Amino acid sequence: MKISVIQMKMKFAEPDYNFIHAEELIRQAALVKPDILLLPETWNTGFFPQENLAALSDKNGQQVTALCSALAKELNTNIIAGSISNLRTDGKIYNTAYVFNRQGQCLADYDKIHVFTPMGEDKFYQKGSRVVTFELDGHKCGIIICYDIRFVELVRMLALQNIEILFIPAQWPVQRRLHWTTLITARAIENQIFVVACNSCGTAGATVYGGYSGIIDPWGETIAQAKDQEEIITGTIDFDVLGKIRNEINVYKDRRPELYKL
Repeated sequence: MKISVIQMKMKFAEPDYNFIHAEELIRQAALVKPDILLLPETWNTGFFPQENLAALSDKNGQQVTALCSALAKELNTNIIAGSISNLRTDGKIYNTAYVFNRQGQCLADYDKIHVFTPMGEDKFYQKGSRVVTFELDGHKCGIIICYDIRFVELVRMLALQNIEILFIPAQWPVQRRLHWTTLITARAIENQIFVVACNSCGTAGATVYGGYSGIIDPWGETIAQAKDQEEIITGTIDFDVLGKIRNEINVYKDRRPELYKL
């Protein structure tokens, strides 16, 4: 399976520009005919305008659905549309990821469960309450968003549902880049899954985002990695690796869940 990761540099609080730019990048990425495309977190608004956030947000995901559904069908590719600032009809805002298959159908949507309280995300966005899996081209996948990666219980829950790939759209700052690269690698190794992680780059106010998006295999080896500027990376994953590592180091067989008290 060929996967392309779009490390997008969005403009803060300029959704009109960001939708146009996202389409440009999706079309560029599609030239190598990937099976899946992944965008970063809250690419429509940046992370995150504290003034006029509701006005800047997508309304029930209508704009992202119109764009990515049409592009997925036209380009014959699966699109994981990162996440967007998403204003629901009840007036509440969520950090929501959408998944579209090659036919343009929205297969899944996921609201970020762990909002980032150190930057006040909890004061503007509601917390999600659903763990989400879906299938793309016959392979079971899971999705989390940015800060979710620090919560090992969530990723292990997904792994125990037999996902093969974990997708992670993010807006991770440069000063914690070591945490980012370490955590995406650790989640791949400890859960014996592929991790496909898309960070943003550029600035939002005083915050500089760190890039270094990556595709990591279950051994912790890097298949593809971006640097700190806007770019598209592509890597091919071999699902035979999953059976090999799980036969050689069978952590799922050797687990002792009866002793784990969380």
